Amino acid sequence: MVRFFNEDTDFKLPQKLAVKKWLTAQAKAEGHDMGDLNYIFATDEYVLNVNKEYLQHDYYTDIITFDNREYVDDPIEGDIYVSVDRVADNAAQLGIAPEVEMRRVLAHGLLHLCGYGDKTEEEVAVMRMKEEEWLLMYNG
Repeated sequence: MVRFFNEDTDFKLPQKLAVKKWLTAQAKAEGHDMGDLNYIFATDEYVLNVNKEYLQHDYYTDIITFDNREYVDDPIEGDIYVSVDRVADNAAQLGIAPEVEMRRVLAHGLLHLCGYGDKTEEEVAVMRMKEEEWLLMYNG
């Protein structure tokens, strides 16, 4: 089950039900069942504090993904923190609609839980390709 929460923001995700269905279908297409997946929308400062406390990283980021599964073959279980401030800034810099950038970021976090990385140039290229594929599958 995909759920959305807010911390320190009153962000409202457009087309919430359509987004839930899309994310669940995309995970299934990658061969994963959906367990409990929580997206937590928050401010830059909130996500920065999560980044510092849990990852010892002192920088702003648009997303932090925590995999809560015991085994990699278990249904997807995770907490994904999303900075609505970063997403809005990224959308403005890229000249795209904030809703599209938000869906890309939501997909990015779930792709991590599906086993995709983004540490090397090759991994980043695959991640971007998968994000684009997933965005094309959205019919909200």
